[in-house]
Amino acid sequence: MATALVLGVDPHTLPQLDGDFISAALDAEMARFAEHGIEASMALLALDASAEGKIVAALAERDWDVVVIGGGIRKPEALLTFFEQVVNLVRQHAPRAAIAFNSGVGDSVEAAERWL
Repeated sequence: MATALVLGVDPHTLPQLDGDFISAALDAEMARFAEHGIEASMALLALDASAEGKIVAALAERDWDVVVIGGGIRKPEALLTFFEQVVNLVRQHAPRAAIAFNSGVGDSVEAAERWL
């Protein structure tokens, strides 16, 4: 079975977002992975010093086939340095995994499938 890790920003750490609404959408996306026969896990990150350790721990859980980096990490220009850090941590700790990018909460499965 193919495996995918999704890295995203924890919606409960961003006051401008409805964290419960986004969490429900993320749960639905995780269910879609199972429907597509992909074993998936998600690591939701606070934008603070805890992020690196959480990323490394998630990457070390297993050999991932693909790591999907969410749009909440990639899109805001203010997070460019954080995005670079995430990509380099994936390259360092999961060098055999493909890297994919979603455009939002609802297309992580399709992003992963492009590389599986």
